[in-house]
Amino acid sequence: MTTGPWRWCHGVRATASLALLLLLACVSGRSVTCARAQSTAFTGRETTSFSFPKFDQNRLQLSTNLTFTGNSTVSQGALQVTPDSGNNFSTYLANQAGRVFYSTPFVLWASNASSAAAAGRRVASFSTVFQFNLYRTNASVKGEGLAFVVASAIADPPPGSHGGFLGLTNASTDGLGANGFAAVELDTVKQPYDPDGNHIGLDVNGVRSSSATCPLAALGIELAPADTGASDGSNFVWVDYDGAARRLRAYISPNATKPSAAALDASLDLSAVVAARDAYFGFSASTGADDYQLNCVKMWNMTVEVLHDDDDRLPKKLSGWKLGLAVGAPCAAALAALALLAGLYLMKKRRKVGDDPSSVSHSAIDLRSIPGVPKEFDYEALRKGTNGFDDKMKLGQGGYGVVYRATVPGDNGRSMEVAVKQFSGANTKGQEDFLAELGIINRLRHRNLVKLIGWCHQDGVLLLVYDYMPHGSLDRHLFGGREASAAATTTTTLDWKQRYNVVAGVASALNYLHHEFEQTVIHRDIKPSNIMLDSSFHARLGDFGLARALESDKTSYTDKLGVPGTLGYIAPECFHTGRATRESDVFGFGAVVLETVCGRRVSCDNPAGCSQLLELVWRLHGAGRLLEAVDPRLAAGGYGYDGEEAERLLLLGLACSHPNPRQRPKAQAILQNLQTRSVPPLPVPMSKPVFMWPAPLADGEEDATQASSMSRSGVTSSGVTSSSNYPYTWSSSGYNTQ
Repeated sequence: MTTGPWRWCHGVRATASLALLLLLACVSGRSVTCARAQSTAFTGRETTSFSFPKFDQNRLQLSTNLTFTGNSTVSQGALQVTPDSGNNFSTYLANQAGRVFYSTPFVLWASNASSAAAAGRRVASFSTVFQFNLYRTNASVKGEGLAFVVASAIADPPPGSHGGFLGLTNASTDGLGANGFAAVELDTVKQPYDPDGNHIGLDVNGVRSSSATCPLAALGIELAPADTGASDGSNFVWVDYDGAARRLRAYISPNATKPSAAALDASLDLSAVVAARDAYFGFSASTGADDYQLNCVKMWNMTVEVLHDDDDRLPKKLSGWKLGLAVGAPCAAALAALALLAGLYLMKKRRKVGDDPSSVSHSAIDLRSIPGVPKEFDYEALRKGTNGFDDKMKLGQGGYGVVYRATVPGDNGRSMEVAVKQFSGANTKGQEDFLAELGIINRLRHRNLVKLIGWCHQDGVLLLVYDYMPHGSLDRHLFGGREASAAATTTTTLDWKQRYNVVAGVASALNYLHHEFEQTVIHRDIKPSNIMLDSSFHARLGDFGLARALESDKTSYTDKLGVPGTLGYIAPECFHTGRATRESDVFGFGAVVLETVCGRRVSCDNPAGCSQLLELVWRLHGAGRLLEAVDPRLAAGGYGYDGEEAERLLLLGLACSHPNPRQRPKAQAILQNLQTRSVPPLPVPMSKPVFMWPAPLADGEEDATQASSMSRSGVTSSGVTSSSNYPYTWSSSGYNTQ
């Protein structure tokens, strides 16, 4: 799956090449010109493009790609601009509004005093195509509609913008010039100002598009059809805007062939609509009180003309002192820059490792601000201890970087074995991960957490040093080594006592993080490969690169990049809220419990080919044959297992994997259930509950946070898609939970 949109730019200048040309120009005294590539879509003009062939859950997390507001989300390969749910319509589908925008603004118009165009402005041309789906969940009703929007800003849908306002305006603001938007609407409900309930129209600062509408029945197109046998409600729309002619044309077709005739052909000066020069492109949609449907966008491609002000773009004749200044200043700056670089290079060559204990302050990382920062290791000692970071010493690898086994001098003069975690780079994200892990794990003290020994930072290389775990990860013992040869010990099948103790140890660590430490710590990546086994096969939870400590008044954490994690261990509600909570940690723990008891993976790289472990355990539980899920290697290898304990753990795994976060047990209850046999196993329904979002409230329960979680702005993960733990069935709208 893609982790970002395909994006390319015609006529972009390479920074390094430009710098080199500038220096050559200073030396030669000649001017530098830059050739611009030609676009096939806009001949003779510079363009930039992006493409979303489909949408996956990473869209929620990459706020640099898409920004979600209102009740919009991503579900099953599509943008759900309003909620996609088969649940009770009055609670989940009625009176909803949402927006999704491409997060990067584009220059829509630029000054051009020499132009004969209106107001002396050049307006960018653009062309877009998207596939949308308007799907009835109830064959007798539909509403309200979807719109492609050009807007001056990204904002939440205005209050009261559900119903016929399509998430664009409301009764008080409709038609006001301050709205600053133009939209191509696909409307499925007839309002007093509409020609019918099946039309395409042009909206400018309001939803009354009677001056530029086209009923679609004459074109053989029905939006949100009642009979999905003839059409599933999917159509393609092309919107072409000619900035020079100030004209918009829109085309619509049930297939990917663009019609020759436009359904809409209207005059539109976008420079008069969008007051700011920058504009955003995206979608808006709504449902009504009694009229509702699923409003979905399944693919989106767009090309936009790149505009520059004449003052920035056109060469001008200079003479006299202006010419001298124009040539001399850049040359002087270039020479100064070269001198500075030379000086820094010499300083770096003269400095020896360890000579400057404050050298870390030269980077963006201020380790002195971290309370009780542990020992700083010598880089050369770590490099030597890993044989130059040899692949043969590699213990594991992930999105953060690589972990190596190393032998280094100890405090008592004896050598000791450690695990060295090398972060993938000194870029901003690498530094943030490094600081997050160092800042949290450094303050944690628990027997079931991997102990941090120290750190090292040199020349952009970021390293953390941990206790070495001789038995490697739980993942390796359950599923066979994904780890390299440096993991040292031979993989053995864990016996039942070892498995039970591992689960109890992780539960103890989780309870400490959630309830006993001075701050609530959300781990966000609980899985077998992050659970290490010490010399006695006791569990040590590690890898705190994604962990976050919450403020005292907070119950969740929202990452600017979303909810990272691994498929199968991320709770289903995270894909809707973008938030990590204690409950989402418990869900990941539940997956680990089931994997530990069953010896099978709960997830894999190809969800369609996975064993569907969670589904299997639910089926066996409903059939009264729960113990058939236990790892057959325990019996085959003569290890045996305690049937009562096995049933307790399997029920615990199902309870923690409950699709409703409110029904999952707290870490305190989990630990008590594992440590006290007199406590009955956690209650679990006989059949797998249906995932619903927003999660249903218990009797008398009130929750304001859930409503706010559905109205957010901007919500990646390593290989994240919708959780395969809960089945989805294909519907015309994309996918629905069942």
